[in-house]
Amino acid sequence: MADTVCETYAVILPSLKPTEKLLQVVEGVKAQGFSRIVVVDDGSGPDYAEWFTKAAEEGCTVLTHPVNRGKGAALRTAYRWLMENHPEISGVVTADADGQHLPKDIYACAADCEAAGDAFRGIVLGCRDFSQPDVPFKSRNGNRITRGVFRTLCGIKISDTQTGLRAFPMRVMEFMLSIGGDRYEYETNVLLEIKRAGYDFREVTITTVYEDNNKGSHFRPLRDGWRIYKLIFKFMLSSGVSTIVDYAAFYLAMLLLSNVLGGHRILVCTVIARAISSFINFTMNKQLVFTCRTAYRKTLLRYYTLCIPQMLLSAGLLWCITALVGSESSTVITLLKIPVDIVLFLASFQIQREWVFKQKRVK
Repeated sequence: MADTVCETYAVILPSLKPTEKLLQVVEGVKAQGFSRIVVVDDGSGPDYAEWFTKAAEEGCTVLTHPVNRGKGAALRTAYRWLMENHPEISGVVTADADGQHLPKDIYACAADCEAAGDAFRGIVLGCRDFSQPDVPFKSRNGNRITRGVFRTLCGIKISDTQTGLRAFPMRVMEFMLSIGGDRYEYETNVLLEIKRAGYDFREVTITTVYEDNNKGSHFRPLRDGWRIYKLIFKFMLSSGVSTIVDYAAFYLAMLLLSNVLGGHRILVCTVIARAISSFINFTMNKQLVFTCRTAYRKTLLRYYTLCIPQMLLSAGLLWCITALVGSESSTVITLLKIPVDIVLFLASFQIQREWVFKQKRVK
């Protein structure tokens, strides 16, 4: 299989301000047997031209961005070039050009993708072991947090969310090109979009390499971290806005209707508040958070199939708790509503993600 993999897979190395390690990676990849190596100079400038010249002399195809556009843009530049010039290849494997990915692991990911067969539509991830003592603190904890967030909020169970070593077959190349994001957020967007499309994840354990505490990385924690997490913040924003609307409408209804409805006021006020806030939440989740392309009516029906029982359960639980507490205060009842809805919210999000806004599997 070694010859088949190396002959039919291309290796992509996006690079910004490289050192001699770029050539070491190129030489290692060539030693594995790969002949199609695409290096992208992402606006490194004239001071680094010698490294790209030497890479070209080693047989690499060097593509150049006049200015820095980001890793996501560099990858898509390489993807387009391969589609136009080598549409016959079976797949690609992307790796970092700073030596963090060993040539044998680059080959292993390509081989696993090839071994998955013609039916495989998805991505192979080269996953590091973050439990090792030489892993930098920020990398270990950053991955731990991101992994937990992805599993809880996105339903994506992978062990390395930030790996740049990835392989995928050419049959999903157009899909990869359609994913937005020019910088580090592109790789996060890829994971989210693969999940939404119903594609598959595969993992290959790779050697964990960090030199000089990962000093060569061009990742900027604040700016690039925001780009990575902003999709998750969108969900938090949607939930926050609809929650504020829900509680404000509930409290006002309780004040206005407290002398009219008697024992039914909790249910009626819950219905009024939820009717307003749920439509706001549905619209924001469909358009902003889950970016769901499923038919509007079908999604709306699913949403309210979930929303109505959740609303009745919220009202019933709140009525029981209020009866136990023995308070008729609108303020107290509104405060008691908060923990009830938090529990229901966590369950609701999982159902929305996996059913309400779930997209059909792409064929």
